[in-house]
Amino acid sequence: MEAIIHGIILAFGLILPLGVQNVFVFTQGAAGVRRALPAAITAALCDTLLIILAVFGLSVIVLQFEWLRLGLMLVGILFLLYMGYALWTAETTADETDHALPVRRQILFAVSVSLLNPHAILDTVGVIGTSALKYTEQEQLYFMLACITVSWLWFLGLAVAGSMLKKLDGTGRVMYMFNKCSAVFIWGTAVYLLAGVA
Repeated sequence: MEAIIHGIILAFGLILPLGVQNVFVFTQGAAGVRRALPAAITAALCDTLLIILAVFGLSVIVLQFEWLRLGLMLVGILFLLYMGYALWTAETTADETDHALPVRRQILFAVSVSLLNPHAILDTVGVIGTSALKYTEQEQLYFMLACITVSWLWFLGLAVAGSMLKKLDGTGRVMYMFNKCSAVFIWGTAVYLLAGVA
């Protein structure tokens, strides 16, 4: 029971902050829950993969090699800078929020924001992976399943939240401001990571 509660609390703590994954799933949700399902499911599957790898020892490998950690950070910083630019320059009108990306683009984009995001990788590998080390083999399984469940519920919930916002925001103005704020936050994250590398 302790492992399950720990997994739930830890996963919520890591997934709650506004990040590229969350922003993408939320904005796709503005076109409707069903249309956003490819993005939500792909993001949850990528998180599931990272959690499984972290619990089963990837964290030990990544944390042993400084060059690997730095490489992940630098690629992620460049990616975050690009994502911030894409969000800042996005023109979101009421008509545009009615249309989600095509399924294939949603999946590719969700994979990239999940697996090229240094925060997602380092949080999963560094925090979840190392936290799992304190448990026995069976407890690790419960811990891992709790983290995965939170991830799935969160991303599906974001798609629903985006859809609800669309109903309240007929002009698209709130989504436009959301994109601007998200871009600033993502750039701030990139600067923070860069300071850590330097």
